[in-house]
Amino acid sequence: MSDMHFKIVLIILLIIAAGYIFHLRFKNFNLRRLLDDTLHKKAEIGNFLSIFSKNLKTVEEIEDSMNMTARYVADLVGASSLCIFTLEEDGFLKAAGIAGAFPPLHKSTEYVLTKPRFILESLRREKIKVGDGIIGEIAQNRESLLLEDAAEDPRIAATGAVIPIETLMAVPMVKEGKLIGVVCAVNNREDGKPFSPEQFSSLKFMAGQVELAYNIVKVYSTLSKQQRINQELEFAKQLQHSLLPKEFPEWGQFSVHAFSKSAKEVSGDFYDFVEIDKDRLLVIIGDACGKGIPACLLMFMARSFIRANIERYTTLNELMQDLNNNLYRDTSAERFITIACCVLNRKENTIEYVRAGHTELLIFVPSHHHSLRKIFTQGTALGLMPGDMVDEFETFTFSFQKDLSILLYTDGITEALNKNDEEFGMDRLRDNFMASCETRSSPQETIEKMLRSVDMFVEETPQSDDETLVVIKHRENFV
Repeated sequence: MSDMHFKIVLIILLIIAAGYIFHLRFKNFNLRRLLDDTLHKKAEIGNFLSIFSKNLKTVEEIEDSMNMTARYVADLVGASSLCIFTLEEDGFLKAAGIAGAFPPLHKSTEYVLTKPRFILESLRREKIKVGDGIIGEIAQNRESLLLEDAAEDPRIAATGAVIPIETLMAVPMVKEGKLIGVVCAVNNREDGKPFSPEQFSSLKFMAGQVELAYNIVKVYSTLSKQQRINQELEFAKQLQHSLLPKEFPEWGQFSVHAFSKSAKEVSGDFYDFVEIDKDRLLVIIGDACGKGIPACLLMFMARSFIRANIERYTTLNELMQDLNNNLYRDTSAERFITIACCVLNRKENTIEYVRAGHTELLIFVPSHHHSLRKIFTQGTALGLMPGDMVDEFETFTFSFQKDLSILLYTDGITEALNKNDEEFGMDRLRDNFMASCETRSSPQETIEKMLRSVDMFVEETPQSDDETLVVIKHRENFV
């Protein structure tokens, strides 16, 4: 083979190799984008379910739950107004949930009234025949619609709407081939801008969650009071179980394990592990006020907010401040939650800690004569007070030395009672944790030993509060 021939073959091989590498990178990019989109949608579902489920308590609140659902979806897609139309038993479409000043899209003599309150009342009474108007057509054809410039559409002009309609998107809700209804959003919150393909995609995705919410409402409305309570418990139990981490992370030099035991069917305690980026992992433990369904739902709200928003915060103080504002706005006055967070940075070999009214952090430091340190930073419980009354949440950062062990816990451990009404207490907790650390037990072994100690102490006394432990330890022989 001549040198020229060899060079040509080599060039061809290099071109093929370069093309293959480009293909692999492009494939990897698409997979990463798909993963990010999936995680984002999972966060949206978790947040939606947590907000929706906390409203399912009484018949009156069930009737208002579709309005809450409409408000949430409108916020998510950035719409000025939104209406959820459902197909009723008589075969007509009716407004089941409304957010904002939604304009009538079906011509009617009732709409001569121009005050928004009267328009909305008329809209709730109105029945739309499948096939009539934009909403009826979408229901009949079962095809989504995006009108970037709605003013130019003759169907909009025919409605004679008193509220200007600049842009519109609507999606049919269909389950197993059966029409459930239509979700319609009108006007972008960014004035003058049409709805984007991304907003349209979000509405189509959330239409499935709206359909789920509507079916839950229908089921609840036909249940007896006791059946409804059982349904709430089962729904919350399944949701809580699905959201708890299934695996415990080995994050560089950090080894983590956790355990939670509820006092009732569902728990107000929780723990979670959230990957912030390739170097940082957020470890969370929380304890919602009370027990059972109310505490469980408060826990869902806090967890969903953190998971959906953690990437946009640069400090733990900002995260706690915004979470407090969110909970204060959306919960009743007597509801609150305590939380402690640790950011594990495997690149810098550090831990950053913040607490919001939670129990203190315990650190076992073998290099200081096997001492046990208690870290008690300043920070109030979340949801009790508005943001302007909450001081800054103090953070504490330290390097993660070899053989260091950390304990996070809820007060259900220290306040566990025996038959003499004596608490397990802080001293027993400290002694058990230190003894386990001195024998170089793994995080899982440490938790198992501590739980056995609590069980031996309380004996047959019924558990009175949720109990949760999280242990973080420096991995053995980590290089």
